[in-house]
Amino acid sequence: MLNFIDTLINVPITLIALTGHEFAHAWVSTKLGDPTPRHEGRLSLNPLAHLDIYGTILMILTGFGWAKPVSVNPMYYKDRKKGMALTAIAGPISNLIMAFLGVLIGTILLILGNYLNWNASLMEGINSVVYLFAFRNLCFMVFNLIPIPPLDGSKVLGLIIPNRTYYTILQYERYSIFLIMLLSLTGVFNSIIGGGVGIVFSLILKLVGLIVSSVV
Repeated sequence: MLNFIDTLINVPITLIALTGHEFAHAWVSTKLGDPTPRHEGRLSLNPLAHLDIYGTILMILTGFGWAKPVSVNPMYYKDRKKGMALTAIAGPISNLIMAFLGVLIGTILLILGNYLNWNASLMEGINSVVYLFAFRNLCFMVFNLIPIPPLDGSKVLGLIIPNRTYYTILQYERYSIFLIMLLSLTGVFNSIIGGGVGIVFSLILKLVGLIVSSVV
């Protein structure tokens, strides 16, 4: 029963994390002058516009995965590599923002609940949902920052490596997705992602604590 409830909560949280991430890609690329995301229906908050079946299942099972990549045309960017990097980093940043807002709103609700004497089960439920929401978003953020094509980190890496090396790496994008799936399912990424998530989550908690303490 508990597993069913966990899955029931996981699904909408996963959809929110994936949708926000891909919408951010589409929005930034559009702002940089590329009409492709709008024309392909990706400038949307509808989860169905962004789902990749394998990436979504993997995220529900392991905590990290991917959505259907947003098609962009860097020919519209004034600086192609910079435009690709900005578009790529927008996704992880959106997950960071959502995680922060989730913890902030959850903390406020818990404070309000203590003040209004809400029952323990409700308080525990709020705390669990907030933790899971932040965890999912941060897992998605850290995972996508890994510099392996087609993950966002590979596009950001393009800013600091030679063009020839960068475009050579991108040639293997269609094959590296199988490597990512293998490393994900075998748990190789767990320590990397877990460590990154732990660091960022602790920083969010400290920042939220400072904000709340300065207001309350």
